[in-house]
Amino acid sequence: MTIHCKRAYAPAAGSDGQRFLVDRLWPRGVSRAQLQAQWLKEVAPSDALRHWFDHRAERWEAFRQRYWQELAARPRRLAPLRDALARGPVTLVYGARDSDHNQAVALRGYLLAHPRRTR
Repeated sequence: MTIHCKRAYAPAAGSDGQRFLVDRLWPRGVSRAQLQAQWLKEVAPSDALRHWFDHRAERWEAFRQRYWQELAARPRRLAPLRDALARGPVTLVYGARDSDHNQAVALRGYLLAHPRRTR
C-alpha cells in the first residue's frame, strides 16, 4: 500500500497515483486544474478540531489521537481512499506549510495502521 503526502502547491507527478485533497478548505490560489485531485472534504478533521490544533506542533500527538477517533467513528468516509488504494498508489494532498504535522500525515498513519479488512 503506497500512500504519499504532498503539499497542494507542489506540482502533480505521474508517480502520485490517484490524488485526494484532504483539507476542509480549498487551498488559496490553486485552481482545480492545477490540483488534479478529488476533494474529500468529509475526510478532513472537524472544524472544531482543526481550529483547536491550529498547526501547533506541540499539539500534534493530541491532534493525531483525536483525528483518529473521528476517522474511526465514520469509517465509510474512507471508502474512496480504500478503494483507490486497492488499485494503486494514492497521494493525500494538503495545504498546510508544515510537512510533518498536518492532517494528511495523520490520515496516512491511520490508513497504514488500519488497513481494509479482507473477507
